[in-house]
Amino acid sequence: MTDLSGKVALVTGASAPRGIGQAIARRLAADGAAVVVTDMAGTFCVEDRTYDRMELLTGLAGEIAAAGGTALALPLDVTRADDIARCLDAARERFGTIDILVNNAGSLAGAADFMETTPDHWESSFQINLLGPVRLCQAVIPAMRAAGGGRIINIGSTGSLGAEPGFGAYTAMKHAIAALSKTIAAEEGKHGILCNTVCPGFIMTDMHMAANRRLAAEAGIGVEEMQARRYATVATRSAGQPEDVAAAVAYLAGPQGRYVTGINLPVSGGVPYGI
Repeated sequence: MTDLSGKVALVTGASAPRGIGQAIARRLAADGAAVVVTDMAGTFCVEDRTYDRMELLTGLAGEIAAAGGTALALPLDVTRADDIARCLDAARERFGTIDILVNNAGSLAGAADFMETTPDHWESSFQINLLGPVRLCQAVIPAMRAAGGGRIINIGSTGSLGAEPGFGAYTAMKHAIAALSKTIAAEEGKHGILCNTVCPGFIMTDMHMAANRRLAAEAGIGVEEMQARRYATVATRSAGQPEDVAAAVAYLAGPQGRYVTGINLPVSGGVPYGI
């Protein structure tokens, strides 16, 4: 395990019950960090079941506390600068600082072939998948500078490294996230701030399964056949688990990652990156 004792981490997009954000929060808490778990307020549906994000976040914070950790659940819409300021104020009031920022919130809204992607699709993807992380990074960096350092881990995708048909806006924003991390790494290293991108491949999350269902419907085949086709392109012939991504985040957040910055770290089982 990584020793994150005394550190405070903020994780965005942490409500989904089969999500990367929850797995990251659990892992960082298990490694000793106090964790601020966030997501936008409201509900979402997965396979005809409706979930309330704040109920899920509160449950996650309670689970972490029951296991001996420390967590705070806060609502956060990453597309709103005022919401980011309010959330960070509340987190700092409770814990004093943010040592680790994990920009995990993301959306496949508008995932479509390029010629079918509308300006609204582009705007939505831009606001959630790129500008949200930009705003959060700009919001935490001044305090990290003053503290002598910090860690920023942006969750990209294998779509940050190549392209798969049908995800035009999402892929463009994930390429931009990789460039954002490199820029922050180049500019902020002298302040002790390290910034990296973790690039998940096929990870068994609700978002991933939604993509499988969409692609299967478009191809006129069953979901299991679509999964078999996609996973056949992976060296391990399998999908990964959210905990695999969490382990990579813990490494980059911890003392073992003290000399690693500006990288794109695939957690993909060897998925090819397309064009």
